[in-house]
Amino acid sequence: MTMSPKRMCLSQKKKKKKKKKKEDENGAAENEKAMWEGLNPEILALIFTRVPAEQRIGVLSLVYKSWSQCLCGPYCWVDIDIEQWCRKTNRAVFKIDSAVCKLVRRTKGTVRRLSAFKLGDRGFAFVANCGRFLKVLKIPMSEITDNMVEKHAVSLANMAVLDISYCLKITCKGLEAFGKNCKALVHLRRNMPPPGLVPTYNVKPEVSEALTIADTMPGLQHLELGYGRFTDVGLEAIFAKCKALTHLDIQGCWSVKLDGHLEDRCLQLQEFKSPWHDDFDIGASSENDSDEADSDEESSSDMD
Repeated sequence: MTMSPKRMCLSQKKKKKKKKKKEDENGAAENEKAMWEGLNPEILALIFTRVPAEQRIGVLSLVYKSWSQCLCGPYCWVDIDIEQWCRKTNRAVFKIDSAVCKLVRRTKGTVRRLSAFKLGDRGFAFVANCGRFLKVLKIPMSEITDNMVEKHAVSLANMAVLDISYCLKITCKGLEAFGKNCKALVHLRRNMPPPGLVPTYNVKPEVSEALTIADTMPGLQHLELGYGRFTDVGLEAIFAKCKALTHLDIQGCWSVKLDGHLEDRCLQLQEFKSPWHDDFDIGASSENDSDEADSDEESSSDMD
């Protein structure tokens, strides 16, 4: 059966419309591709830094060639945050060290912020050697030793914020090395495990760490020492030598009694959390406040 001239005409028109629509779609895709590929790497980096690190390494690098080139450069890795990636599957220390080394290598020495979890000696040494611009270092529950800190802390002279919470292999020797070499330090987090949580952790009163902090970190403004083992003697020393202190968190420091004038000194601070402070309901918000404080302190140190 032959098709009528009218139907043939309509069929041709439909084919032309489909062809034009496909050409328009292809043209739009090409225009979008050209737009993304033509963006300055620094602008791309501003966009990519809002994406989690694991997605930057994986999915994004496969989209466009220009994206892959940008992600291999330093612009996207000035701020490295892989703490959640480290925590997700409880990765081994050597894998975390390898990931940190790989990302820091991409920065070509320009990394300013690093947040990781369970970092080892190898990873710390690499970061320190490439970290002359490093301002913020957050490495809770890391396996770093005093010996490695003493050897490499000299390379971290510009560091303003340090989180070494639950780093049980770092003692007052490591703290002293940080204090003597990191003169720009204004925020220290040194929270420790609650009693009984880690069987090998000694919970007997000990003031050496508090005295070391007082002697070597006089510029501190924010200090977090949750579940520290020091007593009133250590707190007295901190107040005597850390004159710039405005924020103090000593939750769980049950050897501190706040006798004499110590309680008055604490209450004069902008923010104070006592050994008996109950923070279960506001833990999430206080962590966000601490992150904002880190940013403010880094900005303040930049202006200085």
